[in-house]
Amino acid sequence: MTTHVIGKPVTRVDGRDKVTGRARYAAEFNQPDQAYAVIVNATVGLGRITAIDHAAVAKMPGVVSVLSHLNAPKLAYRPHKGSIDPKSGERLHVLQDDAVRFRGQPVALVVADTLDNAERAAAALRITYEARRPVIDIADPEARAIVPEISSDRSRGDAETAYANAPVKLTAAYDIARENHNPMEPHATVAAWQGDRLTLWSKSQYVVNEQAEIAAIFGIPVENVQVICPFVGGAFGTSLRTWSHVTLAAMAARVTRRPVKLVLTRRQMFFATGHRPRTLQHVSIGATEDGKLTSLIHDGTGETSRYEQFVEALVNSSSYMISCPNVTTRYRLAPLDTGTPVYMRGPGEASGVFALESALDELSYKLDIDPIELRRRNEPEIDEDENRPFSSRSLLKCYDVGAERFGWSQRTPKPRSMRDGRLLIGIGAASATYPAYQAPSSARVRLLADGSAEVEVAASDMGPGTYTSMTQVAAETLGLPLDKVRFSLGRSDFPPAPSHGGSWTMASVGSAIQAACISVLREAEKRPADERPLEATASTQRDAEIAGRFSMHAFGAVFAEVAIDPDVGTIRVRRALGVYGAGRIVNPLLARSQCTGGMIGGIGMALMERTVLDRRDGRPVNAHMADYLMPVNLDIAEIEVRFVDEVDPHVNPLGVKGLGEIALVGMAPAIANAVFHATGKRIRRLPILLEDMLDA
Repeated sequence: MTTHVIGKPVTRVDGRDKVTGRARYAAEFNQPDQAYAVIVNATVGLGRITAIDHAAVAKMPGVVSVLSHLNAPKLAYRPHKGSIDPKSGERLHVLQDDAVRFRGQPVALVVADTLDNAERAAAALRITYEARRPVIDIADPEARAIVPEISSDRSRGDAETAYANAPVKLTAAYDIARENHNPMEPHATVAAWQGDRLTLWSKSQYVVNEQAEIAAIFGIPVENVQVICPFVGGAFGTSLRTWSHVTLAAMAARVTRRPVKLVLTRRQMFFATGHRPRTLQHVSIGATEDGKLTSLIHDGTGETSRYEQFVEALVNSSSYMISCPNVTTRYRLAPLDTGTPVYMRGPGEASGVFALESALDELSYKLDIDPIELRRRNEPEIDEDENRPFSSRSLLKCYDVGAERFGWSQRTPKPRSMRDGRLLIGIGAASATYPAYQAPSSARVRLLADGSAEVEVAASDMGPGTYTSMTQVAAETLGLPLDKVRFSLGRSDFPPAPSHGGSWTMASVGSAIQAACISVLREAEKRPADERPLEATASTQRDAEIAGRFSMHAFGAVFAEVAIDPDVGTIRVRRALGVYGAGRIVNPLLARSQCTGGMIGGIGMALMERTVLDRRDGRPVNAHMADYLMPVNLDIAEIEVRFVDEVDPHVNPLGVKGLGEIALVGMAPAIANAVFHATGKRIRRLPILLEDMLDA
């Protein structure tokens, strides 16, 4: 029997569980005799602890334990590199010494019989410090940029000389604020020991890494740790790492010899669970008068903590997005007295593409060439940096579809020339891109006697519809109806999978499921039908030979229309369109939902989101939902998503490219370009604030 379900807009197979409450998230796995832990965070930005008054708090009602560096067990902290990319430095060793490295660092933990008692006791704990002034601003004169140990500097031709000799020159600087993820579900862990074996019900986008990380920290065998996470209530990268609260929950459970629940508050999630780093960028472009680029120089600096180096692909896309014979990209880090950043949706590319696409738009006005036409004149035939063809590249097709759908030809080119009554109207466009990654993954499939199938992978699902799309892949490969396939994820004892991030889940996990299904079908052909269940496990990874022949990326074109009130400076995105070339679309319904969410995130990046730090001590002054602004329903008007037909037989067996990241990437520059078209004022800083418009 053949069942064609890939490519169909299937509704979520886990939807009923989510709306009825059957879906359980980390904090809902309560255990018998459970205690509650509350973290006490440092109130200085840099220095050392000089005293902690354990005794008074230990006597408070319900308190089970008070832990700090004075009495916490010394942990092994064996080396472990885990996440999408390796990092240099060493992760935070929590409660192991008296050093305070950043404001909000966990410096103590109170465990009590109820959450109320734990919170009261934590608030009463008195800690004194010897404080020093931290350096928390990337633009601070004391912030010294360094070359990261994992360097990404690239160069072809002679960009400096070509720029000096270019008939037309443009140079501009860009400043993008720090952002925090703020998902619906807060970070949470329930920890329970049975002898020397530890179970963690923990919010994680990477359960096998959390298993390995905690095993390394406690110096125990990996198989002695089990991580369970069937559902993630949003994450956007903040749960890709195992942060210190997981260690603290496990430590408290071991010390108290009872299960312990630890849930971070909204405010605490601004301290030590990562953020999109603030970046400073400088772009210089040289061109001929007819718009052909002759030189491109893109320098970027991102913040990191002093104890680790966090790197992202800030300047990478400039090496392949545009045709140019002379290109130099340089990336630096500024170590600061803050917590370590982490990947946030569209990491690196979202920030870097903003600078590149803003500069190209600015150049188009300087040359009096239509912004889309400028990109068309500089469309590369191959990846000029790697000197190899793209596995597929539908960027111009995306622009063609988007321009027609959005009515680009009705736009009057001159800035400040379009109005709706008293409102200034602007229309802008920008390119989007993200690498088409694939990571090694495994999957297990069982065919049961009743004709159904079970599929298991240690993947995660933070909301894009992984349960549904993986069920579709398995059902079609096995030739079964959707309701005959049961897909399970979120356990570290399932076959290992990569992190649920980087837009590689379908390419990686989906390919492994497809391979395991093919394997079990071949096994079934060898046996009588009544010999069930049959089981097969398969592992896949990208073919190294194919990977060496092609440059693999997804591409898109994003269009935005803004309306600006010239009297008060308010900016409203009235409509937006994203057109994407992302290979095979497994589920158009889920794919559109993913892209809509990403585009809304891009609106937040462009106009609202920034984490502001107190220069005196690094305190996030807007660490709450009242002052950390993000888009809500009233901020969002018409958003449309379209996909161009794109067949890519090279990227992976399913022919898919990721969508989660790319949908955010081009939105901010499209809005900034629309703002310029509306006002004639170029804003090179994100977010674009009301005060930026007051003299526009």
